[in-house]
Amino acid sequence: MEISEKALALHRKLKGKIEIISRADLDTAEALSLAYTPGVAEPCLQIVKDEKLSFDLTRRHNLCAVITDGTAVLGLGDIGPAAAMPVMEGKCALFKAYGDVDAFPICIDTKDTDEFVKAVTLISKSFGGINLEDIAAPRCFEIEDRLKKACDIPVFHDDQHGTAIVCAAGLINAAKLRGKKPADMQIVINGAGAAANAIARLLLVCGFINITVCDKKGAIYKGRENLDKAKHDLAEITNKKIKKGSLSDVIKDADVFIGVSAPNVLTQAMIKSMAKKPVIFAMANPVPEIMPEEAKKAGAYVIATGRSDFKNQINNLLAFPGVFRGAFDAKAAQINEAMKIAAALAIANLVRDDELCTEYIIPAATDKRVCPAVSKAVFEAAQKTGVCRK
Repeated sequence: MEISEKALALHRKLKGKIEIISRADLDTAEALSLAYTPGVAEPCLQIVKDEKLSFDLTRRHNLCAVITDGTAVLGLGDIGPAAAMPVMEGKCALFKAYGDVDAFPICIDTKDTDEFVKAVTLISKSFGGINLEDIAAPRCFEIEDRLKKACDIPVFHDDQHGTAIVCAAGLINAAKLRGKKPADMQIVINGAGAAANAIARLLLVCGFINITVCDKKGAIYKGRENLDKAKHDLAEITNKKIKKGSLSDVIKDADVFIGVSAPNVLTQAMIKSMAKKPVIFAMANPVPEIMPEEAKKAGAYVIATGRSDFKNQINNLLAFPGVFRGAFDAKAAQINEAMKIAAALAIANLVRDDELCTEYIIPAATDKRVCPAVSKAVFEAAQKTGVCRK
């Protein structure tokens, strides 16, 4: 059977990939009195006196809301909130399996930014963190920014920051393999959506300062006309040499290509025009910007994709369970840049120097060492940066 047929059969059989179970014994009258009425009144009254106790007396401390509007689901696009539910359930299952984080899927039926922000804000007191998922750009930027201000818990758009963390981890090791300092590497990012924006910003903080971002019209640069706010802001911090032209123009002599765009937009001729030993992260899914075998024939040195059937998969699963596990353990009120950098370094450092090679720059998504390493690093970064709840 094709994987799609097998997946459909599995979903029909399971009728949902997650469930809720009770942590309390409810088999006796006394147990009912303690877990529910009349005993439950006392923890309620304690929380009234001090709302922070909701993290100690309920499951809130470990409960993450996985929230979408269904406008940018995987490679499927705007399929709506109901059709997004299988993906949100899957994300919740991964949270539990890899990070022991209890996650709950919430699919909101609106494309109105104000309505979405209000809905999430109104339910935020039930959760310890919010994982925004599959929300189309540029709305996702405003939604995340506004929710960070409105909520007193971590708000994390995984399509942006999870992708950026894993991409940064892979590139840190690719640079090491190349024997080149991050500051000396010329990077071209193709695509200017949610993931590209976050990747560019995190790479800059990690020391990769020579970055040019391209959209469908070519290089984004300061002074280019008709840029939306997100692209205008990108132009302010990238492409310092004001490179202009198409992808094929700006990729010449570049060390790194990072694709978060569309299938088959990178050609062998483009790779041949890059610097020696070019690094190719072709992360469009399910069909990458160039297939690995074609990239290799053109001289690519390191190749990574978003797919599990090729070496060096840039998979958000390496990031989000550990990031939330560490944030929850630290009782962090936010997930800041220091925590993201710590996560990227933790992932990169799991590949020992004697293991590092062109086909192994990043751990496998199923590597059980990843979540503990990432959560520990995130926990420590949260403590150092003072974002833990007192």
